[in-house]
Formats: sequence, structure tokens, C-alpha cells
Amino acid sequence: MTDTIKVLIVDDQDVIRVGLANMLKSETDIRIIDEARDGFEAISKTIKLKPDVVLMDIFMPRCSGLEAMIKIRSVSPDTKVVILTVSERGEDLFQVLKFGATGYLLKSAHINEIVKAVRMAVTGEVTMSPNMATKLVAEFRKKSDEPVLSSRELEILKLLGEGLTNTEIANRLFIGESTVRTYLQRLLNKLNLKNRAAAIAYAARNYIASPPV
Repeated sequence: MTDTIKVLIVDDQDVIRVGLANMLKSETDIRIIDEARDGFEAISKTIKLKPDVVLMDIFMPRCSGLEAMIKIRSVSPDTKVVILTVSERGEDLFQVLKFGATGYLLKSAHINEIVKAVRMAVTGEVTMSPNMATKLVAEFRKKSDEPVLSSRELEILKLLGEGLTNTEIANRLFIGESTVRTYLQRLLNKLNLKNRAAAIAYAARNYIASPPV
């Protein structure tokens, strides 16, 4: 590979970001263009810097990795996202792949695995830690009948999970309150959820939104 791969590292722990940057900078075809502490910074810096690969954790304050990835894939479609996390849950793996991740590695992965994942990501090849493949298959079987939400339904679910009322959601998205109710009922039906409280719990469980404070 002759072109340099521009990488943005995203993690709320300084030691992780610095450690990754130090290990990756020895690779002649990889250039660390910046770092971010949370999902909001990741989105902002992706828009500004257009990295080839975002190497990002899932669990971060203010804005989760999943939420950030969905936005990054929207504002910078050519940017690939590789998740680097401690989570071995099949649910987490399934969710990030479902919404466009190009890799899923555990933080215990050897640096050679991370380098390989970054290089493969720019070609569109998906990489994951070996022990996660079986969990992905199991999760896929469990989730195969679950419908995919539209981008608008996902936006409303996110805001709902953050504790906003229908009126506040309508004002935020510049749509009518009746339209919010329509989308809300639609996503409840799609996800087979009984009520608003169940939708809020679903959003938190799937890292679509941070819980209201």
C-alpha cells in the first residue's frame, strides 16, 4: 500500500489514546492525524479532517461510540470505523456492524491485529477478534427478524432516550408533534415495544443514547 492511511483515535482514556498513537506511528503507511476524547469530538474532527479510519471505543461519556459512528457514516461516508473495546458481548458486536463498522477488536488485541484491521478497513474488509465470530453468528440468528429503523426513527429514538418530550423532539427536529407521535408509534411497532418507557430502555441498552441526567 503506497498511500498513507489517516487515522483518528477516539477514546475517553488518555493512556489508551497515547499508547495507540505511540504504537501506530512506527508504521510507515499509517499517520495519526488527531485524537478525540468522546463521540462529539470524533464527529467534529471527522468532518474537519476526513480521516480514512476512525479507531474508536464504544463506551464513552456524552456521546457513545455507536451514536458517533452512525453520524460519522452519515457525514463522511468514505471514512471507515474500527471499534476497539473491552466488550465481548455479541449484542455490542452485532449493533456496531449493523450500523456500519468495518472492524471490531478487543483492547486485548495485539498491536499487529490492530494494524492489520486499520489496513483492511480502507479496502472495506471487515476484521474482528477471532473469538467474536461465534458470538456474531449467535447474535445474528437471534436478531435476524429484527427490523431496521429508518434514520428519522433512529433520531427520535435517540432523543427519546435522552429524556426529551414529544414537544422537545418536534422542536429539535423542526417537525410537527403529531409527526413525532407517528414515528414513535412506528418504531414501537417495529421493535415490538409496549410503550415509551420500553423505548427509552431499548435506546440505553443498545447505546443509542446516553440516559437522561
